[in-house]
Amino acid sequence: MSMQEGNKAIVGRWFTSFWGETCDLGVVDAIAAPDMLLKYSLHEPRRGREDIVAFMTDFRAAFPDLNFWGTADLIAEGDYVVGQWEGGGTHTGPAFGDLLAGTLPAASGRKMHFTGTTVLRLKDGMIVEELGLDDGVTALTQLGLIKRA
Repeated sequence: MSMQEGNKAIVGRWFTSFWGETCDLGVVDAIAAPDMLLKYSLHEPRRGREDIVAFMTDFRAAFPDLNFWGTADLIAEGDYVVGQWEGGGTHTGPAFGDLLAGTLPAASGRKMHFTGTTVLRLKDGMIVEELGLDDGVTALTQLGLIKRA
């Protein structure tokens, strides 16, 4: 297996186990570098395994049906893997204040469904950074945190 194919397999596992319908936070210790950077436009950047686990724990508590899935084959070049995805969930849990645009009150019932593209960088079989460009405007509009013009 080439390095690119190996990296795609690692990212595929990350997308399925971390972002997928059934979250297994054990995958963070398994394939995330100790100081991994996780950065998306909707949230404050997260750094390190503990911070990333705390982020996902809160995100999944607020959106118990949270699920993201790939929409195209992964593309790999050198240490980088790029994936396209879509996903979302319904806010039925506690208040959620991790969105840069504001806080959702507990159990708002608001649904979000949006798309994005993510670039992940790997080193020695571990994910060192995940940088995503998401359609945050769509998500924040659906969640009622910004108004449609």
